[in-house]
Amino acid sequence: MLPGFGSDGQAALRRARVLVIGAGGLGSTVLPQLAAMGVGTIGIADDDVVDATNLHRQTLYTPADVGAPKAARAAARLRELNPETTVRAHLDRLSSANALELFAEYDLVIDGSDNFPTRYLVDDAATLTGIPSVWGAVHQFGGQVGVSWDAHGPSYRDLFPVPPEPGTVPSCAEAGVLPSVCVVIGGLLVSEAVKVVTGIGTPLVGRVVAYDARGGGFRELTYSRDPERVAVSGLIDYDEWCGVSIPAPPESTRGEEEAAVDSAAEQTNGDEMVPDEITAETLAALRAAGEPVQLVDVREPWEAEIAAIDGAVLIPLGQLPTRWNELDPAAPTVIYCHSGYRSAQARDMLRSIDFENTTSLAGGIDAWSRAVDPAVPRY
Repeated sequence: MLPGFGSDGQAALRRARVLVIGAGGLGSTVLPQLAAMGVGTIGIADDDVVDATNLHRQTLYTPADVGAPKAARAAARLRELNPETTVRAHLDRLSSANALELFAEYDLVIDGSDNFPTRYLVDDAATLTGIPSVWGAVHQFGGQVGVSWDAHGPSYRDLFPVPPEPGTVPSCAEAGVLPSVCVVIGGLLVSEAVKVVTGIGTPLVGRVVAYDARGGGFRELTYSRDPERVAVSGLIDYDEWCGVSIPAPPESTRGEEEAAVDSAAEQTNGDEMVPDEITAETLAALRAAGEPVQLVDVREPWEAEIAAIDGAVLIPLGQLPTRWNELDPAAPTVIYCHSGYRSAQARDMLRSIDFENTTSLAGGIDAWSRAVDPAVPRY
């Protein structure tokens, strides 16, 4: 009934093979819309599991789904919604090793991921396989949507030639997001995908739409090809390129507690042996062994009211430049936040003023709750 859509547009949706990267906040809006509108084949790529702390924005799931693979549960929901749609769940982590083969099975990809390595990987893989990528991002009270289609205009790399410095852009888990923003941005992603598939309207190629929930408005910016951008010729290690560190597996074959105590002692003695991060298990072993640790919490006071690790000194990150003198620069220091972004910034700040024996808690208090003390609330 829509002008210009008709049976041809519906048939195009039926033939379409759409791959959705991420079955989280954006995916929870995008996926059911695609199925309900009659997209013939929907792929869901997500290697994560359902977490209770995300249910407020990941509305595809219920408390009964907690701990289950997101892609599998999302696929089951879509099959209930539209039994005539073919739904494929891809539970393996998207990587440079499997992206090109996976993308070759689809006509279009919708990127609803929440990290920069995946966004650049998706854009490069889409360029190399010749398919368009509809991408979206959300952050606190706003979000952005665009279409990257190298064959028809500029791509994501023209807009963002290089990733931001690690830790400078917090994730949704770190900074929060208004759940309704996911719905708005997710709806725009679906609209752009439908426009690309059916040929109706003008896709956001070379344009980005930004939404601000607090002001209730939208704005648009345009961009063009970067004449100095090097053409994509292959996939790379995107974690390394974006500066994302991957913890090395433990090498010791001794008892876990004994190895953790020794590791903790090494990590807090001697300037050259202090790593950028230590695990929650290592910190727990260190404290259990009675080793002196100066524990610093750089979250906001409202976060500390929800959950905290006993014995920590609360100095919010924004106050650290003026309150660092409350700390002992000679003491072995471990800094933590919610998930590790702010603590990494605080670590670097303190190291720059001769707090040489300073490290960050990998995964923050969330990792502490999951791995060490389940009584500490997660949020």
